[in-house]
Amino acid sequence: MENGNGSRGIAAKVVPDMTEVLRAWRSLQGKVHTTPFEHSPFLSDRSGAEVFVKWENLQRCRSFKIRGALNRMMNLTASERAAGVVTASSGNHAQGVATAARMLGVQALIYVPETCPEVKQEAIRRIGGDFVTLRRFGRLYDDTEAEALRVCREEERIFVSAYEDRYVVAGQGTVGVEMFLAEPDLEDIVCPLSGGGLLGGITVAAGALAPKARLWGAHAAANPSWAEAFRAGKVVPVEELDSLADALGGAASKHLFPFLRERLAGLDAVSEREIGEAIAFVHRTHHQVIEGGAATSVAALLSGRLPLEGRKVGVVVSGGNIDEGRLLRLLCPGA
Repeated sequence: MENGNGSRGIAAKVVPDMTEVLRAWRSLQGKVHTTPFEHSPFLSDRSGAEVFVKWENLQRCRSFKIRGALNRMMNLTASERAAGVVTASSGNHAQGVATAARMLGVQALIYVPETCPEVKQEAIRRIGGDFVTLRRFGRLYDDTEAEALRVCREEERIFVSAYEDRYVVAGQGTVGVEMFLAEPDLEDIVCPLSGGGLLGGITVAAGALAPKARLWGAHAAANPSWAEAFRAGKVVPVEELDSLADALGGAASKHLFPFLRERLAGLDAVSEREIGEAIAFVHRTHHQVIEGGAATSVAALLSGRLPLEGRKVGVVVSGGNIDEGRLLRLLCPGA
């Protein structure tokens, strides 16, 4: 049964086809925002490309994650809804699950790492209300997910994966649908990369709507899971350090890796300094608040390491959930 139930094993098929992405796009109409996809003169001038930014920091819950979480939970059966769901998240996916739980009347047990920013924890509790129980476990996301899966098996609930679920990936693919509907002749997309659900979904959309477009994954250098997987030809254990890109914690998806390895033009590892500078750059030039994970795509563009000059490029800014104190320190480092 391909439903992401932790007690029955993760679904073998996690990559949706374009029909599933379009079905998700139709189902989510009126339930999530069609976020702006705007030309950026500032990023265009800095990169030498024609750059458009997809502002998912303006999405419900201030993150793209609501798309996949809601699509997954709208596809639960009546018995699955009655059993309730369990999920693990660095914070943004949890807010999406919390929103869906309240909207659909489903009880959700949500695990987050101990490092999850307080702003995200407060949002999860506020959004979910009585439909959510929040638990903190583990310093790194992989430890958090392992505990959530253990409890899921014990309580025989449905596990709503942040990325290894075809309904979730299809929901994230609606970001790509919106981008190509607005700018059909995009030549490149630069997107944050962690588990791979967002870039996986966008890649499905690109394959159908713009098969010649190149896709680039931007990740924090502090989490080299994807880079090491590309070198080894499979997902291997890596040492992960704390990062401003807290939303990008955890290992690359073993199920999405083969799909993305064949389709990505390349990866770019961005440093903590570059992430912080990208957050400040976007705030200064666009007056937008973005989080560290979202800033990796902007940082990759600003670095000049990707061959994008003279091309039409879409940059995905995936979320805007950042602690106020951290944001102020990045904006006013000498204060």
